Amino acid sequence: MKSEELQKIAIAALEDLKAKDIEVIEVGHFTSLFNTMIIASAESTRQTKALANHVREEVKAAGGTVYGVEGEQTGEWLLVDLGDVVVHIMQPAIREYYDLEGLWAESVWRPSKAGSAA
Repeated sequence: MKSEELQKIAIAALEDLKAKDIEVIEVGHFTSLFNTMIIASAESTRQTKALANHVREEVKAAGGTVYGVEGEQTGEWLLVDLGDVVVHIMQPAIREYYDLEGLWAESVWRPSKAGSAA
C-alpha cells in the first residue's frame, strides 16, 4: 500500500474518533526509516488507546499492514508503525514536552477538513 493511501486512511481514522491538532510531516528527505509522520492529540489515556486501535483496524481493513503499536501500557503516547507512515498519538502535555513538530519542522502539513483541528 502506498504512503499516500496509508496517510489518508490514518487521518480519516483519527478524525473519526475526534483526534485534535492532526499534523502530517513529510520526513523522507531526512530519514530512510519512514516517509511520513502523523501527530495527533487525544484528551485521555482511553482516547489515545481508542485512536491507536481504530487506526490499526482501519489500515488492516483496507489491506494494509500494521507493524506494531508501542506505548499501550501507559497510554500517554502511542506510536502506530505502518511502515512508510508512523502515527504518534499523544496527550497534550506529552506532545508539548517532546515537541516532535519542532524537531521535524521543515515540512508540516495540516489537514484542511473542517473540524479536524478543533
